[in-house]
Amino acid sequence: MDLLYLSKRIYLGTEENFINGGIIVSEDGIIRKVMRTPQEVNSYLYNTESQAVFDFENMVLMPGLIDVNVHINEPGRKDWEGFSNATKAAAAGGFTTIIDRPTNAVPPTTTMAGLKAKTSTARGKIFVDVGFWGGLIPDNSQELSSLLSAGVMGLQCSLAHTAEPVNKEFPAITTQQLHDILCKLDDDILIAVHAESALQQPIAANENEPKCYESFLRTRPSQMEINAVQAITELALKHKKKHFHLLNLSSNEVLSLIKDCKDKGAQLTAETCPHYLSLAAEDIEDCRTEFKTQPPIRSKTNQPALWEAIRTGCLDVIASDHSPATAGPKCLTYGRTRGNFLNAWPGISSLQLGLSIIWTHCQRYGLGMQHIYKSMCENPALLCGLERFKGKIAEGYDADFCIWNPDEEFQVSPDILQSSNKSTPYTNQRLRGVVHATVVRGFHVYQQYESFGQPLGKILLRKTSKKIVKFVRI
Repeated sequence: MDLLYLSKRIYLGTEENFINGGIIVSEDGIIRKVMRTPQEVNSYLYNTESQAVFDFENMVLMPGLIDVNVHINEPGRKDWEGFSNATKAAAAGGFTTIIDRPTNAVPPTTTMAGLKAKTSTARGKIFVDVGFWGGLIPDNSQELSSLLSAGVMGLQCSLAHTAEPVNKEFPAITTQQLHDILCKLDDDILIAVHAESALQQPIAANENEPKCYESFLRTRPSQMEINAVQAITELALKHKKKHFHLLNLSSNEVLSLIKDCKDKGAQLTAETCPHYLSLAAEDIEDCRTEFKTQPPIRSKTNQPALWEAIRTGCLDVIASDHSPATAGPKCLTYGRTRGNFLNAWPGISSLQLGLSIIWTHCQRYGLGMQHIYKSMCENPALLCGLERFKGKIAEGYDADFCIWNPDEEFQVSPDILQSSNKSTPYTNQRLRGVVHATVVRGFHVYQQYESFGQPLGKILLRKTSKKIVKFVRI
């Protein structure tokens, strides 16, 4: 039996305004038809019997959000974040698809064995659809073709060392190593890069004040991002038939490099994160290590240019870089180590809050619903080769919907968060935009104030015959 979803504010994304209409969804979760007027809906209901109808009235009904940058640490570190809790957090935030980073789990997704461990662990636990990045490290070149053929969304690497113990499991790669590997890989691949490079002369931390945020911030200046983006843009111009994606950028000083590279015809896309758009270094109090991430949160003056880059399309994607950890690694346990920014694990937990964070702040910078749709629905689908069935409301697409009230506010508290670990820099903040329901392929996976049902998410594998994507600027 077909399902009918109604709303007076359906946002298709393909046009500027809302429509007051309905969406017919088949039993197998595919959009059968979009009705654009109340008259068309009434006519359909008059002529159709036994129709299951879900009327969301004045709620915004838009395509399900897609987050391409999520750390799910299972197997190996399920206590940091596992598949069940991560996908519940995604669903509660309006996300219907997430893409798992290859780091932090044991084993990492750098081998076929690692990918199989991920997929076998995920099955039967996920509440939204999940895809995977494959990892690219110095000694796994023999695994890359197999990972790509098996359906990872692309290959992800880092140009800078991360914190231990993950650094031993997922070491950084040099620009020369990356170039050599690129020469051996097919043209139609996607390479995602954590874009920080070590400084020739590292800046020492202020060991005398380890609980002060500035002691950490000074060790990772914008120049680390500038160096990395410069290197990647040069590679992108040498390898124009390969697609490069810059992950979780924080510094506005790299934007001119990105724009210039795109203007010269390279296949380059870039993302930033809600925390870089909404949090500021000068507001971070001593010992608040839940704010620590890499690249670091920078000053308020850094933010307007990032918002403008989203508006113009220089930055293509907004993604969470969701990376929670237990209280010990985050230095949040009571004792002498509490609040030590120099030792704390770098990662922010915010997957569930992404839509609300962006909506709370975007309008003061001249952005609106169309920019959320572009950067959190359409462009992420294009990036991961999902654009033929996800990322928009249209006939033949998966019935993935985010239903939310953009006018309603809420206060962030641990009891509303679905993530395994509740520490987040947004605790006690008041945000605007409340998700009321999330639908994945026609299944109601999340309904506000109700318990979760069965985990009905699917594992997504990328077709290897993908074409290079083109992003259209707004």
